[in-house]
Amino acid sequence: QVQLVESGGGLVQPGGSLRVSCVVSGHTLHGYAMGWFRQAPGKEREGVSCINNNDGSTYYADSVKGRFTISKDSAKNTMYLQMNSLKPEDTAVYYCATDYSPEEYGGNICHPWSFSNWGQGTQVTVSS
Repeated sequence: QVQLVESGGGLVQPGGSLRVSCVVSGHTLHGYAMGWFRQAPGKEREGVSCINNNDGSTYYADSVKGRFTISKDSAKNTMYLQMNSLKPEDTAVYYCATDYSPEEYGGNICHPWSFSNWGQGTQVTVSS
């Protein structure tokens, strides 16, 4: 049974940093596409950052480029999203996701429809 468990969310002031983690069980990260998504109240879930398992390329949404970094620790079967220079508009529930063979939507795999395995989400609130 595949299970993804996020942690590390919380309240942070604008300009601050936070790292969210996602422990994956039921499959190894090797060979799987990975992604971080977020959903703010009243908005659709959007792709924040993804790693394509076919070519190893990394995608970042324009709104987070230069501020967020996706990474993984294969030994711990854990993926991370380091978030720096946080802004109030980054406030959302953050979800991790994996898929062995994600389809492309809109020219890339970092779309919620591309991923089949999901965590329960962790709340990130950026506020003073």
